[in-house]
Amino acid sequence: MSPQTQRQRDTDPRGNLLLASLDRADYEILMLEAKVVALKFRKRLYRQDNPIDFVYFPITSMVSLLVSTTDKLSMEMAIVGREGVVGASELLQRQGSMALSLVQLPGTAAQIDRYAFLKVASSRLRVQDVMNRHLLALMRQVLIGAACNRLHTMEERCARWLLMTHDHACQDSFPLTQEFLSQMLGVRRATVNAATGTLKKKGLIRYVRGRVTIIDRKGLESASCGCHQATIQVYSSILGTPDRRI
Repeated sequence: MSPQTQRQRDTDPRGNLLLASLDRADYEILMLEAKVVALKFRKRLYRQDNPIDFVYFPITSMVSLLVSTTDKLSMEMAIVGREGVVGASELLQRQGSMALSLVQLPGTAAQIDRYAFLKVASSRLRVQDVMNRHLLALMRQVLIGAACNRLHTMEERCARWLLMTHDHACQDSFPLTQEFLSQMLGVRRATVNAATGTLKKKGLIRYVRGRVTIIDRKGLESASCGCHQATIQVYSSILGTPDRRI
């Protein structure tokens, strides 16, 4: 693929599966109000409970949704990539952000101003339906993640998280720090170091200078629990996304 073709692909809003699922008329009227933006690694889109200014449809980026407690500890509850949207559900319900939305994988997204999005969504039933189905899939992802955190080992959880990130990255290598991973999994860095160390010794991943590389995808799937595949099946059944990766 030529660099120009790759750039066109990375900036095509239809790379987002929700947008691609819309009828042509709904898609075109929504895109009249949209622009493609680059999201940097660890950029905060919104803080928890704060107002939503823009809706983001990730194309090549991925966003983590983290929930904080009163003691200021935070943990990832879900991730949103090209299969989803960030901020739409809260806007439709006239609520502030349900979580701290943090860019986990840098890349592109279609950005739409809150007023423009509400204007279109309020008059287009198909747009509302797609947003509601995405919220259902997102809530199912949260429930699967909650069960996974309670029932499965740290190595299994770490493998699951790496698989989901690999699904969205569309490449074998992506940025990752031990600090960030510990925040995503809600554990101490020493615990994360032990889990990633085990995966490295098994030859499943390589981790050097803040970047992880998936070496053995099949082996990583075997090291993971069944929650990764369960999440894929949820999105496939509710949103019609591909059943291998989301």
